[in-house]
Amino acid sequence: MILGVFLAILTIFIAIKINSSKKTLIHLTVIPLFAGLIFQYKRISQKWSSVISTALTSFALSFLCFLPGKHEHNYDLEDHIQTWPFYFLAMFIIMAIAFHQKEITEKITEGINFLQSLAIIYWVLDQGFMNSHYVIVKMLMAIGLLFASFSFFNAFTNFALSKTVRLTLSIWSCLIMVLFAVDNIYQVSQAGEIETANALSIGLYIALQYFLLGVSSIYMANNFLLLLDFLPGKGTFFNEQYFKDLESLKIKHIERFSTQQVTFFDSLVCLLLVGTVFGLNYYYNFVPRNFIIWSVFVIFPFILNIYYKLKKR
Repeated sequence: MILGVFLAILTIFIAIKINSSKKTLIHLTVIPLFAGLIFQYKRISQKWSSVISTALTSFALSFLCFLPGKHEHNYDLEDHIQTWPFYFLAMFIIMAIAFHQKEITEKITEGINFLQSLAIIYWVLDQGFMNSHYVIVKMLMAIGLLFASFSFFNAFTNFALSKTVRLTLSIWSCLIMVLFAVDNIYQVSQAGEIETANALSIGLYIALQYFLLGVSSIYMANNFLLLLDFLPGKGTFFNEQYFKDLESLKIKHIERFSTQQVTFFDSLVCLLLVGTVFGLNYYYNFVPRNFIIWSVFVIFPFILNIYYKLKKR
C-alpha cells in the first residue's frame, strides 16, 4: 500500500511535468500501441484479471527507468519521461512471455508457414532486391528461395512432416517473423505522430499502424528469443551444456510445429487470396508493405477459422 501511494504521487508529479513541458514528452501513439498489446494479451490469457495484474506490475517496474544511469552526471527528468512508455512496454512483454510461454509459442501449421513464405516473397519484390547487384543480397535471396520452395512443397503435397522437416520450417518461420518485426518497427516509427497529422484520416491510419504493432509485439519478442537461444551464453560457449540446451531447444521448435497436413485445395485458396492482396498492393501501392503484411497476419487466421467452420458444416 505504501508503494502504491508513493507511485501514485510520483505519477501525478510526472503528469504535471509532462503538462508543463514546452516539448512533447509522451506522444499519443503510445495509446494505440498499448491498446493493441492489451487486446492481444487478453486473447492469450483469456482473463481480464491477468491483464490488469500484469499491467499494474509492469507499470510499477517501469519506474526503474527514472533511476540515474551509471555515467549520467546531469540528471534530466524529461529524457527519462520520454523513455518511460518503452520501459512499461518491455516489462509487459517480458511478463507476458514468462507467464504464458506455452500459449504465446503458438502451433505453426503448414498453412501459416506457407502464408509467411508468400509474405517474404512479396517483401523481397517490393523492396526491389531482385535488381540488387550485391553478391551478399543475391546469396541471401537464394537461401531464402530454397526455404520458401520447401515450404511451398510441403503445403501442396502430403510429404511426411518428420522432426527434421518441422525443425527446419519452424526456424524458417522464426527468421521471417524476426525480419518482419525489425522492418515493421522501423517503418511504423517513420510514420509520424498522431498529434502532427494534418487530417483525421491520416491520424487514424497512424493509430492503426501502432495498434497492429502492439498486437504483434509479444509474438515478435518471442520469435526473437527462440532464435537468440541458439547462441551460446556465458559459460556455455559450445561446450557440453550448450549442446544439451540445444537439444531441448530443438524439441521446443519441433513441438510447436503441427503435424496436421493442409490440403492442396486449402493451399491453393490461400495462394489465390493472399497472392491477390499482395499483388494488388504491389502494383497500386495502396498502403506500405509492412502494413499490408501484418494486416494479413492478423486478419487471415480469422478468415481461416470461418472457412473451416463453413467447411465442416
